[in-house]
Amino acid sequence: MNDLIAIMTIMFWPVIPLFWIPVHFFPGFFRRIGFFTYMMPLFTWVPVAYLIYMNREFLIQTNAELPVSLKILGIFFLASGSLLHIWTAKLLGLWGIIGVPEISHRIRENLVTRGPFSRVRHPTYSAHTLIFSGVFLMTGVIAVGILTLLDLFIVVTFIIPLEERELSVRFGESYRRYREKVPSRICPWIY
Repeated sequence: MNDLIAIMTIMFWPVIPLFWIPVHFFPGFFRRIGFFTYMMPLFTWVPVAYLIYMNREFLIQTNAELPVSLKILGIFFLASGSLLHIWTAKLLGLWGIIGVPEISHRIRENLVTRGPFSRVRHPTYSAHTLIFSGVFLMTGVIAVGILTLLDLFIVVTFIIPLEERELSVRFGESYRRYREKVPSRICPWIY
C-alpha cells in the first residue's frame, strides 16, 4: 500500500509545474486559447506520468527506515494537508481551484481573503507541501522526499511569483493591499 501511495504521488505531481508554470508565464496565449488550455496536460503530463509509471520500481526502491512516530506524524500531515486543500478548494470554488479565471475573462472572481487565505496568500501550495511531506514520512520513499523539496523550490521560486504577477494584474490595488496585510506566502511565520 505504501508503494502505491508513493508512486501515485510521484505520478500526479508533475501536473503542477507542467500546467501552472506555462499558464502563469504566458497568460495572454492561454487566454486566447481559453478552455483548450485544459488539453495541455494530455501532451505534457500524461507522457511524463507514463514514464514515471514505467520506472516505478526504480523510483520506489530506496526507502528510509523511519520510526513509527514519524510515520504517525506523516499521517497527520497528509490528513491536515488534504483538509486544507479541501478548505481552499471550497473557498475558491471549482472554477478558481482549476484556474479558469486565469484563462478566461468571462469568469470573474472576487479576491478570497478569508479562512486560510487570511494567514497565508497561497494555502493550496501549503497543502501540497503538507501532503507530500506526509506521504514521505508515511512511506519513507526517498523519491517522495526529493519530490517534496523540489515541489517547494519550484512553487516558491517560479509558480508563486508568476501567479502573484497575474493576480496583481487581475485585482490591482486590492491585491497589493492584501499582500501588505498577509505577507506570508505559504507558511504563517515565514515571510
